[in-house]
Amino acid sequence: MSNSIIEERLKEVKSLLVSQPKPSDPKSPYYKLADKYGIKVDFRPFIQVDPIAAKEFRKQKIDILKHTAIIFTSRNAVDHFFAICNDLKVDIPADMKYFCISEQTANYLQKYIVVRKRKIFTGSRTAEDLIEILKKHKNEKYLFPCSNIRKDDIPNFLKDSGYEYSEAVIYETVASDLSDLDNVYYDIIAFYSPSGINSLFVNFPDFKQNDTRIAVFGPTTAKAAKEADLVLDIEAPQPNAPSMTGALELYIKKANKL
Repeated sequence: MSNSIIEERLKEVKSLLVSQPKPSDPKSPYYKLADKYGIKVDFRPFIQVDPIAAKEFRKQKIDILKHTAIIFTSRNAVDHFFAICNDLKVDIPADMKYFCISEQTANYLQKYIVVRKRKIFTGSRTAEDLIEILKKHKNEKYLFPCSNIRKDDIPNFLKDSGYEYSEAVIYETVASDLSDLDNVYYDIIAFYSPSGINSLFVNFPDFKQNDTRIAVFGPTTAKAAKEADLVLDIEAPQPNAPSMTGALELYIKKANKL
């Protein structure tokens, strides 16, 4: 999209819809953005996570206890994995190893296991970080619990590197029902995933962007938006704005001539 078109669409911002749950932290940068610039900020998750029933999981023919290590890339995966284990009455042995994408995910394991007694390996934050750790542990039999929609990087690495692993779909990411949103018009709608873009058109197949500015986080979300013929006005991360709220603030400052 040319800069001239983006400039033509640069108009005052009074309202923002964030396609995620409302933050519980009162210090969320979104609240600060609303207060600082006097704009209305609403939150509404465009996607929801549904568990896979134990009956459906069994159809995958995966024996959890034949694995020596589990890869977790989200707290959703942790919750749904232990829920499946509970439904199937599977007791995870104390010598099971856990490979977590971030410290936050590793800490979340405390909800289900005594962390200090387990072998836990933690990446810094990204799949690339975790892959570097996996390279040092090639002899494990890995279980990768995930959603029906997931990134390819980790399973592709395991497959291409000849690791022994199983991929287990334990939850589904689906479009939320947004039928009560009679008016989806906002000055800006912020998206964090391709699934969020998909949900917009599942719920509003006749959606017309018009003057609504679209903000996206990450290259895969940007790609999904472009494929849906949306004009991308705000993209994050940027060199001078690594977060979504940072990119939004830069735009709002310019649009509202502050």
